[in-house]
Amino acid sequence: MVGRSSRDLKKSGISSFDKILESAKGMIKETEDYTNAAEEAELSYMLGLNDSISDLMVAQTKANVSLQYTVAVRNALVDAYKEIMALQF
Repeated sequence: MVGRSSRDLKKSGISSFDKILESAKGMIKETEDYTNAAEEAELSYMLGLNDSISDLMVAQTKANVSLQYTVAVRNALVDAYKEIMALQF
């Protein structure tokens, strides 16, 4: 990064943060979609519209794994934020 001004570095940092934030928003949306699909599969199974328990289990597992992954990423981001805030300049 030789020859880059502090303004360029700041702009790059903001751009990187924006990408991370957009990725997190996408992950939350994807988790919500999986959760909604699992709820629809449950309702469909309860109403007798679908008699495949395996489809229900797959939808529930996808929603659960997606939620666990999202929470793990959130926890890592919160830990990183706490470490950055603890730095003394």
